[in-house]
Amino acid sequence: MNEQVRQLQPSALWNNFADLNAVPRPSKKEGKVIAFIKAFGEGLGLPVTVDEAGNVIIKKPATRGMENRQGIVLQSHLDMVHQKNADTVFDFDTQGIEMYVDGDWVKARGTTLGADNGIGVSAIMSMLAATDIPHPPLEALFTIDEETGMTGAFNLKAGLLEGKILLNLDTEEDNELTIGCAGGLDVTATGTYSEENVMQGTGCRIMVKGLTGGHSGCDIHLGRGNANKIMNRLLYNLYNDYKIQVVSIDGGSLRNAIPRESVAVIVANEDSLEMVRVMVQELETVIKNEHKITDPNLTITIEDTERADKAMDAGYMAGLLRALYACPNGIYRMSPGIKGLVQSSNNLARVIVKNGTVSVQCLTRSSVDSEKTDLADAIASGLHFIKAKVTLTGAYPGWEPRTDAPITTLMSNLYHEMFTAPAHVNAVHAGLECGILGINYPDMQMISFGPNIYGPHSPDERTQISSVQKFWHYLLEVLKRIPENG
Repeated sequence: MNEQVRQLQPSALWNNFADLNAVPRPSKKEGKVIAFIKAFGEGLGLPVTVDEAGNVIIKKPATRGMENRQGIVLQSHLDMVHQKNADTVFDFDTQGIEMYVDGDWVKARGTTLGADNGIGVSAIMSMLAATDIPHPPLEALFTIDEETGMTGAFNLKAGLLEGKILLNLDTEEDNELTIGCAGGLDVTATGTYSEENVMQGTGCRIMVKGLTGGHSGCDIHLGRGNANKIMNRLLYNLYNDYKIQVVSIDGGSLRNAIPRESVAVIVANEDSLEMVRVMVQELETVIKNEHKITDPNLTITIEDTERADKAMDAGYMAGLLRALYACPNGIYRMSPGIKGLVQSSNNLARVIVKNGTVSVQCLTRSSVDSEKTDLADAIASGLHFIKAKVTLTGAYPGWEPRTDAPITTLMSNLYHEMFTAPAHVNAVHAGLECGILGINYPDMQMISFGPNIYGPHSPDERTQISSVQKFWHYLLEVLKRIPENG
């Protein structure tokens, strides 16, 4: 399978991608990929630094005649989102990604592909290894933990980098030049509840599956279904009409992924069991119709399961279902200044109810820090009604656009010259490391771009072969055009 990928052009980039995807690299467990990149740089005879956070910096002198050009930092993150379909047997800690070619696309079998941000990493590796590509002085910055906290960017110290311009290779539309992004904040609510004996009845397992999912920032405007919200809607209606008991809920996975699946175990009274089944089927019809465009593969099922001994206290359960129903999810506010840009949003990412404990996890985003905090406070206020302990952590800043930066003008004009169409110079509703890196490098010009990558953070992730070729040729031409110092 991966041999197909190695045959693609540009050969160096795709072979580096195949090598990279053989290395497990989940966020916060980047030890193997750090060692891989370090060995790669050392194998080229280039100076390599691994800082205290685990970021890897590799420096390469300019090619002859370009020594006086402004220094460039090429930056991508090493970690990837690990997601798989429920029926896919795969161990991310030990296995390499299984890729295949499907027409103009590279995909993975039942898992995330790692094109986010593996294509960027592989492009940088290719530049470091190249002997026939003209370029100014280069510094390759490979950061860690971008997907779950951006701790690599946060802990990169001032003075390690000398470049005047940073090219972040983490944008996922090949006609976009990104010059700004949203900041984020993790909202976590934890609590405990009393358990009560279950009623005489039947245990049932309700499953919400087949949602499209996706990136909780870049895809939030698409209106895709959230498995946690759909499950809560089912349980809320079942409790109101038939006084079911809830034994457990397990929905979602990662904060930065729109939840695709949720499973709940309930107990229904024998007298109302058939009506409970009918209501689930009726709600499935209604909800599938609501999501027929965004989530055509959505399924909602109910099946008998072993009856548990204990369930959540009825009073607490009623409060929890109301709090989750009221929890904002999706777009909160559109930008009044940038057409089509989501300004603030929330992703109800994770709901876990089991054995007397509750955990609710959200990722709140906004390009306006004060609005981000306000939205987080609104979410926390609703969860306080169930006496949950709410913590706000992992805050990272947005990246304020600089439309007049020389690198923006250069790359915008060059894009039009090469592709006879204007680039979309914009900001994105997602976290990019540029805003954080700018804290310690405030004078560094920054811009982000990359190839077409669709479905990031989901097993539907894929990258377009022709777009990767376009991105590569554009990158090479950008490096040729970098101006001299002065």
